Amino acid sequence: MKIVVVGAGYVGLANAVLLAAHSEVILLDIDADRVAAINHGLSPIVDAELERRLADGVPSMTATVSREDAYRGAGLVMVATPTDYDPKTDFFDTSTVEATIDAALSVDQCIPVVIKSTVPVGFTNRMRQAHPGATIMFSPEFLREGSALYDCLHPSRIVVGDTSDAACLFAELMSEASLDQDVPVRFTGSSEAEAIKLFANTYLALRVSYFNELDTYAMAHGLDTAQIIDGVCLDSRIGQNYNNPSFGYGGYCLPKDSKQLLANYADVPQALISAVVEANRTRKDFIADDILGKAPHVVGVYRLVMKASSDNFRHSAIQGIMKRIKAKGVTVIVYEPSLHADTFFGSEVVGDLADFKARSDVVVANRYSEELDDVRAKVYTRDLFRTG
Repeated sequence: MKIVVVGAGYVGLANAVLLAAHSEVILLDIDADRVAAINHGLSPIVDAELERRLADGVPSMTATVSREDAYRGAGLVMVATPTDYDPKTDFFDTSTVEATIDAALSVDQCIPVVIKSTVPVGFTNRMRQAHPGATIMFSPEFLREGSALYDCLHPSRIVVGDTSDAACLFAELMSEASLDQDVPVRFTGSSEAEAIKLFANTYLALRVSYFNELDTYAMAHGLDTAQIIDGVCLDSRIGQNYNNPSFGYGGYCLPKDSKQLLANYADVPQALISAVVEANRTRKDFIADDILGKAPHVVGVYRLVMKASSDNFRHSAIQGIMKRIKAKGVTVIVYEPSLHADTFFGSEVVGDLADFKARSDVVVANRYSEELDDVRAKVYTRDLFRTG
C-alpha cells in the first residue's frame, strides 16, 4: 500500500519511518531543504533513533514537495501538519490540516484520511460534514520530542477515532510496525479521540504544575524539595516519574493543548483546567522574581531547549523567564548551540561557552549539565533529579 504522510516534523517523520517498514511511504513537505536532507539520510530534527534509521537508509520512503504526484494512487493519507494555538481566537489554527484534506480528496475522494495533528474537539466531525462520503478519522499521537521514533516503535496505546474498515486497517498497520506485542488498541468516536489527546496532555501539564508548586512552597519556607517529592512519590498511586521541578511546562504541545482544552470548556463549569493554565504563569513569575532577587547585572540563559535530547525550543518555559527578567531592565545573554543566530528576541547569543560563563552573574538552566560544573556556584536551576 502507498501511504502519504504530510508534514515532516517530528510526528510526521517518525510515523513515516515507522510505516515504511511494511509499506511504500511518500513524505510530503513544503520545505525543500528539509526534503532534500531526508532523502540524503539526514534527520532535520534531533532524535537519536530517527538519525540512526535515516542514516542506515529507508528504501521504501521518499520525501517530496510535489503534492499532485504524492496523492495519486495513495491508499492512505496521514496529516501531521502544524496546528499552532491562536490566542486571538482561543483555538488551534487548523488551516494547514483543512488544506491538506482538501488537496488529498480533490485527487481521490475515496482516499482514507487520518489526522495526526492535534485539533479541537469536534473538528473531525466538521471535516466529515464538509466532505460527505469521505473517510476522515482522527488518531492522536503520544510522542515525546527527542524520542519520537522510539515512542512509535513502542507505543503506550493506539487510539483511532473511527470504527470503519479503514480504521481497523490503520490500527493494524500501526500495530504491525510496532516492536511490542499486545499494544492496547482503542476504537472510539472521533470527538472522544480528540478529547483523549487534549486531556492526556493537560494531565501532564497538571502534574508538572503540581510538583512545581510543591517546589515553590518548599523554596519559600526553606525546605528540601527533593525530600518532600521522594516521600510523596513513594505512594504507588503517585509514582516516581514526571516529578522533577522546572521553570514551568513548555514545548510545542502542553501549553497549547491545555489552552485549547480550556477553550473547549467555554460553556462547561470547571475550575481545575483554568488553574493549570494559570499555574504556569504563576510559576514563571516566582522563578523570575527569585532570580532577580540575586540582583544580577547580566543573566545568562543556558540552553533554550526543553531537554538535552531535543533541538526544539518552541515555547520553552525558559523563554517566559527571559521576558520577565528583561522587562525589569536586566541584560540577558543566551548560550544555545542549536541556534545559528547572533540574537534571540533582542538578546545576544554567545557562541563560546567559556565566554558565556564569564560574562554571566547568574547562569539560568532549566535542566542542568555537567558543562556547568565549574560555575556551579552561580547556576540557578530547579532541576533536582538531573533527569534531562
